[in-house]
Amino acid sequence: MTTSQAAEFRVGDEHFELDGRPVRLLSGALHYFRVHEEQWDHRLGMLRAMGLNCVETYVPWNLHEPAPGTYHDVEALGRFLDAAARAGLWAIVRPGPYICAEWENGGLPHWVTGPLGVRARTCDPEYLRLVDRWFEALMPQVVAREIHRGGPVIMVQVENEYGSYGSDATYLRHVTDVLRDLGVEVPLFTSDGPEDHMLTGGSVPGVLATVNFGSDARTAFETLRRHQPAGPLMCMEYWCGWFSHWGGKEAARAPEDAAATLREILECGASVNIYMAHGGTNFAGWAGANRSGNLHDGELQPDVTSYDYDAPIDEQGRPTAKFWAFREVLAAYADGPLPELPPEPDQLTTPAEAALDAWAPLDDVLDALGGPETVTGAPPTFEDLDVDRGLVRYRFEVPGPRKAYPLSVRGLRDRAVVYVDGERAGVLTESAAVLETEVPGPAVVELWVESLGRVNYGPLVGEPKGITQGVLHERQYLHGVRARGLRLDAFDAGLGGLALRSPEGPTGLYTGTVQVAGAGDAWLELPGWTRGFVWVNGVNLGRYWSAGPQHALYVPGPVLREGDNEVWVLELEGAAAERAVLLS
Repeated sequence: MTTSQAAEFRVGDEHFELDGRPVRLLSGALHYFRVHEEQWDHRLGMLRAMGLNCVETYVPWNLHEPAPGTYHDVEALGRFLDAAARAGLWAIVRPGPYICAEWENGGLPHWVTGPLGVRARTCDPEYLRLVDRWFEALMPQVVAREIHRGGPVIMVQVENEYGSYGSDATYLRHVTDVLRDLGVEVPLFTSDGPEDHMLTGGSVPGVLATVNFGSDARTAFETLRRHQPAGPLMCMEYWCGWFSHWGGKEAARAPEDAAATLREILECGASVNIYMAHGGTNFAGWAGANRSGNLHDGELQPDVTSYDYDAPIDEQGRPTAKFWAFREVLAAYADGPLPELPPEPDQLTTPAEAALDAWAPLDDVLDALGGPETVTGAPPTFEDLDVDRGLVRYRFEVPGPRKAYPLSVRGLRDRAVVYVDGERAGVLTESAAVLETEVPGPAVVELWVESLGRVNYGPLVGEPKGITQGVLHERQYLHGVRARGLRLDAFDAGLGGLALRSPEGPTGLYTGTVQVAGAGDAWLELPGWTRGFVWVNGVNLGRYWSAGPQHALYVPGPVLREGDNEVWVLELEGAAAERAVLLS
């Protein structure tokens, strides 16, 4: 653990105070789980060069506890906090248990929300038991690095934007108390939208309240002051950009407009956390999804793999025009001259192309890497099959003889490729859930359903995935379904005994090698491919989809190596005729 001189950080009547001296927090959001670990030091150096003195990160519960009581690299948070200390930055930790963050299920594990449903994020005893156990595993990473112990951590958040979701004050008090009981001594805080019902629903008496917004700072702080007459003002999420959805437009905000709002926040005497200072990437299918509409209960809007966020530091870690505009604003509040920018990471020097000439059909991939098959009367959900990220094959038999009738799915989430007697028959979605061609009986119907990301914000957080009601032939439910799931993390240990041959079909797992000279950061393109996931040297880069607006996946330099690099593409709808990928 990296240590520095111990100090006392506290919330004063008007300002934050460090050893009794007023300080302003100039923070930037950077999520350690969205950046390759070998690039943390560079990205944190970029924050310092922009004029920031603090970094903020969420902690995704579902990443670190993939199964009940099974923990995966919880120490990553500690290593990141040590990197922040090396960079000369304070740190704000936002451990949830819910984080939003445009992350799968808002950070809540599927094995929590599946059985508990709307009991999650309440004072339900079983939910609280699971939260307490998770925090007991996590918080030693934070407590050991608090500022009065010589570490960088100055504040810890209680839950996250709870006023946008619920009003269970008993639950919020429990989260507050368990953080204290586990040894957190630095100031706690909440963060909510600057609206009365959000602040009343999400605040905890005696805990600092902060607000999140993207514009109109003075009005936001006036609302906060009505609820909290004393204490420092802080915008805990200043939304300087935004995220993008598959099939939508790429988010963008003019640098001069974003810089003007940043200046307004600071002119109010407030502290700020720029969200995002550097967004990074939703590797390995961890991107979440939203629901459209004012109440966030409409059409599903899955988030793209890139979390660039139109941030001042782009997905590759490079300064943008917004970076230079922010640096100019922040320089006026610095203790001295701002540091120079760290050297840019190496870039791939020579573009490369590779044909993927080995293949296995989806059925073979499922046989080699999938979970056990279940046989039930009604279709199980992804949660029932313990699938967090991935897909499920549902197989039904249509009795016969009978005439052709419409085939439809009730409660489909999110996208199904349908086969009838082994022949592709169409693609169904939540809003287009009736097959165009009627199906006679007898017939065997297969639906390959992919989760496009669980909802991360609003009243539908935690909704189940897959076929959540049933499949109808005319008005009759089809019962006796065989279902089998394929989790994305099943690929982490390699392809096992999967037999590969020359490509024969439009879907399946395609593999090949690409020769790289001058390894470094790169972009991977899949011209002509439709939808699926890509791995390079066993690292899952995330989802690709021809729906756009994202048309290339970021490949961190540490993932590539000189010479041969192995590429896997799991195509779910239709491969390119050339079956080639491009690195540039």
